[in-house]
Formats: sequence, structure tokens, C-alpha cells
Amino acid sequence: MSSGTSQQGAKAIIVKSPEEIRYMLDANQIVAEVLSMLSRILEPGISTYELDRLAEELCLKRKAKPAFKGYRGFPGCLCVSLNEEVVHGIPSRKRKLSKGDILSIDFGVSLKGFFGDSAITLPVGVVTDEKKRLLQVTENSLLLAIDQVQIGNRISDISKAVQEHVEGNGFSVVRQFVGHGIGTSLHEAPEIPNYIQGNRSPRIVEGMVLAIEPMVNMGTHKVSVLKDGWTVITADKMCSAHFEHSVAATLDGPSVLSSRLIFDGIKK
Repeated sequence: MSSGTSQQGAKAIIVKSPEEIRYMLDANQIVAEVLSMLSRILEPGISTYELDRLAEELCLKRKAKPAFKGYRGFPGCLCVSLNEEVVHGIPSRKRKLSKGDILSIDFGVSLKGFFGDSAITLPVGVVTDEKKRLLQVTENSLLLAIDQVQIGNRISDISKAVQEHVEGNGFSVVRQFVGHGIGTSLHEAPEIPNYIQGNRSPRIVEGMVLAIEPMVNMGTHKVSVLKDGWTVITADKMCSAHFEHSVAATLDGPSVLSSRLIFDGIKK
């Protein structure tokens, strides 16, 4: 789940021990399992409420707590954002998927006091070539960003990797919502914008855990929030995609805690 507009330097960054990162791995692997399960059952006609119900069922079976449900009053376990919805869409019995849609699913859990957070955007049946390209560019921008989680780099190196790849492919980066640190709170410092800012960003050090989440629009980067107070849509009603991983900075490079590799073969 993304946080609001970036205000770098407002809070201290909490560095995690190897033991704490292992706890976070356990939490994130539950997130990964749920997202993998949802990707397998996604089909036209299913409601976003049903996806939410199934996610909560598996989460509780794994003895974790859905992180988003009740967070600042959010009513669902999943953020389910359809087509022009960017992030924070609310599950609903009335919202049923149609062939050609794209659906962003953002999910988080709390386990033994530590949080996990990840997101994917999936096609519903056959989608247009431009939607396929939007998904591919957005996911690739996340992978390029993860490669920048190297000790001694800056948060701005992550931002630069996303922005250059996205804009180089003719899409735009959402600026109003950003990635974030994660640990014993869902949202911690540092904030991770997906575009380069003028101010100096923090250095990456061993033990940082970062929820990196490019949000990419087909058209304008501008967005607005619906009357429900949560759902963010593109200003021009063109489609948007969202991918996210929780990543630990280690001496051996980035460790993708929310990797779905063992569940569905996705490499990162």
C-alpha cells in the first residue's frame, strides 16, 4: 500500500537485524503466496469482493493478519484497482471483472509484529498490446529499481531507475503516491518516490527494508481521489499499472522478501 506525497527526511530510518529480516521474509512469503493464488484464479466474472474474501481466508490460515483491513479505516484486505484506478481501490460485490481489464492487486500482512507488502497487475483474459506493454514496462521498472538496492547507493538511484525506464517507454510516473520503508510499521522512512526530486536522498545501508512500488500511467501522471476517499484514478481515465516488492539491503545485494518464485515461477 503506497504512502502519500514524498517528504524525504521527516523520520528516522529503522535498520533491521538479520533476525528481524527473517521475520519479515516469513510475512512477505505469505503475501507472495496469496498474490500467486489470486493470479491463478483470476477470470472474467469474478468479483473483487470474492478475491478479497479468498485472500483473507488464506492469510488467516497462515496465522497472519491482513495489514490493510482497518488501516486508517480502509474496509478491505486487498487494494483492488481496475483499469484507470491507480491504487487503493476498495473490494466490492458489484465490481466484476471483464475480459480485457487489467487489475492491480496490492496486499499486505502482519506476522509476529512485522509487515509484508507487495503488489501485481494482472490481465483479465486477453488484453490489448498497449496494456501488455504497460504491464511489462511497469514490472521491468521495478526490477531495474531493485537492482539499485546496493549498499552505498542513494534512494534517488531507485527513483532514477524507475523514471528513466518508464518515461523512456512513453509512459508517466505517478508523483502523488510513493514507496516506503517497512518493518514493524506498514509505512516507515524512507519514502521512495518513483521520480527524481531535487533534494538529497538517504544512502542505502545494510538492514534497510524498502517497499518499492512503481505506479505507471498510460497518459498523464496526474491523478485524483474518488469520493470514497480511497480510490485513486488517473486524471485522463487512461489505464494504470502497479507492481511492488519488499526488498532488504544486504551485503550480498538486494534480497526480494516478497519473491513469488516458489509459488508461480516469477523470478523476482
